Amino acid sequence: MRRSIVIAAVVLTLAFVFVGGPSLLTSPSTSDVAPEEEETLPDVVSFDDAASGFWPYLNARESHEKRSPINVIVRGETDEVVRALAEETDGEWDELAEEHEDAEPDTYAFLAEERHHATGIEWGEAAGTTRYAWVDPGGDDDPRWVTETLQLEDGDYYGQRYHIRLYETPNPDDRWVAMQGHTEHFDWFTLRHRVDGVEAAQLRIESDFMSLPQVDNQTNVSRINLENSGPSDADGWATLVDLTALAVIPATLSLAASRGVRGRVEDRADDHLTEADRARLAAAADRLEAGHLVLAATILTLFLGVRVVGVALERGADFLTMHVIAAILYPVITLGIPIATYLIARGLERRMDAAVAASLSLAVAIWIDYGLLGVDSLPVDVVVQRILVVVALGLIAGGAAKRATRDSSLNDMVIAGVVLWALVLVGTLFGYL
Repeated sequence: MRRSIVIAAVVLTLAFVFVGGPSLLTSPSTSDVAPEEEETLPDVVSFDDAASGFWPYLNARESHEKRSPINVIVRGETDEVVRALAEETDGEWDELAEEHEDAEPDTYAFLAEERHHATGIEWGEAAGTTRYAWVDPGGDDDPRWVTETLQLEDGDYYGQRYHIRLYETPNPDDRWVAMQGHTEHFDWFTLRHRVDGVEAAQLRIESDFMSLPQVDNQTNVSRINLENSGPSDADGWATLVDLTALAVIPATLSLAASRGVRGRVEDRADDHLTEADRARLAAAADRLEAGHLVLAATILTLFLGVRVVGVALERGADFLTMHVIAAILYPVITLGIPIATYLIARGLERRMDAAVAASLSLAVAIWIDYGLLGVDSLPVDVVVQRILVVVALGLIAGGAAKRATRDSSLNDMVIAGVVLWALVLVGTLFGYL
């Protein structure tokens, strides 16, 4: 029992360091998970020549919580805006399947196909979960909640996508369309899409409009401050595109300076190692078995393979619906990874080595997956969930090693690992984590 507790503590430490540590250091959204809520009716954004306006946030319910910030506004008729986004060389829409709900961006470059559109982007009509916008029609009409006029998307359902929700003015005398664009990826642990951020989608939509020949980048595209920063990576500045010929909007661009710090390590690492350090490294190398490499390769292959195969089936197997693809691949995550880990770890000698190899392999697989998707922002609940699954898999592997199964193949570590794995996945699937 004492040894099991030590192994559990080591695996938890590794999970926190290799999953939680980088997430908390690099994810701006981890500190912004609780949205603010307005106690009174909020002020709306409007234009000098328009009576109507909008509150610069969207919500999943009719509540004034500052969740999804509006980040693009286009002055023009709704059909003109949609035509500008959806314009193709053949003038036809690329309508996507109804199952593509609430999704979005370019995913896995090695799976991408070249697309030729007037603006360079293939926006398809999308179906998705409803988000409510608070709009004021102006005049004698009261402000009210409305649903989106249209949704557009570009990307892969089982990869990462750009997603746009469009809301047109409720006043027929005005001409504006407010948009909320964001990027999101499919989370195989929850079978849902998770929003990654809004800045990348805003820049993509902005560049899409700027590529239109009728748009003058100096006069028709600008930035305005809606003061809706906070959620995700929103900085409060929205793109304003003028497709009308009535006025020239002054350019107020907010340029965010991005500074990268690069350092080069000139000194060789072994110059700082003592004899004791070298002895420890040599001992660790002597304990390395071929089974450790097989275990690591299996976990990496299964975890990343689900992502790649999911995108491939979505693109190439038209006879399979999104739900069927999920039904085929989800068991690989829930059952395939822990079962394969247990079977391979049975051939390993030491409990600690097996636990460390499995937990580190899953942590590396998670970060490779996020790296390929371009995800650099994780909310706290995702970080906690990933730490727990890494710990669970480490316990399963440690409990399957030869030294752990001398008395019984069903020991405390295996039971704890399986129970934790099941509880975390069920809790995640039903929204508790």
